[in-house]
Amino acid sequence: MDVLAELVSLIAPPRCPACRGAVGDPRAGLCDDCRAALPWLPPGRCRRCGLAAHRARSCPARTAVLVRAWAPMAYEGVARRLVHELKFGGRLGVCETMAAQLAANLPADLRRSGAAVVPVPAHSGRRRARGHDPVDALAAGLAGRAGLPLRRCLERMDAGARQVGATRAERTASGRMAVAVARRPVPSRVLLVDDVHTTGATLEACARALVAGGADRVAGVAYARAG
Repeated sequence: MDVLAELVSLIAPPRCPACRGAVGDPRAGLCDDCRAALPWLPPGRCRRCGLAAHRARSCPARTAVLVRAWAPMAYEGVARRLVHELKFGGRLGVCETMAAQLAANLPADLRRSGAAVVPVPAHSGRRRARGHDPVDALAAGLAGRAGLPLRRCLERMDAGARQVGATRAERTASGRMAVAVARRPVPSRVLLVDDVHTTGATLEACARALVAGGADRVAGVAYARAG
């Protein structure tokens, strides 16, 4: 830690973004209690949908374009609070902690794939209202730490309706999930990034747009998995 960083930490001690408690080591990002309480998902989950292991023929994503879905955390407790801070707290600093956790635990085959990191696009109105794009920041952080290229090649064309709490049918109806390729060429291998994987409708809509635009293989990565 350099002198300036030490002075800043003395004047304004870092606070844990999950609980607002004191952070002993600023490089850790979280306090000791929150780090110990992170809801890491156990191994052995389905590679295709990210849910608990099941037979391939019973996988809800067996016909999906998305070839893989991975998330390190369950969407609960500390992970849920971090996502909330990222999206609604206006504290992009929490993104550094989340991106570091993603990069440190990214499966080796995804890291070695040479895929381009593509963020799930935000609705323009929501991005303006928040003043930032949390998923874009998370994707950029992951790309930088994993040594993968970042490509912002998708745009969202929905009606601006929030997806939280909506059913899968509602999330795909009336073109609300319409996504289009905004920049070409589309990478042949893509690592699609979102903050939370819920039904998979968002990732699948983006994957379909990417494949239609020329991608050969699209895998999905999210910070947390609901369900």
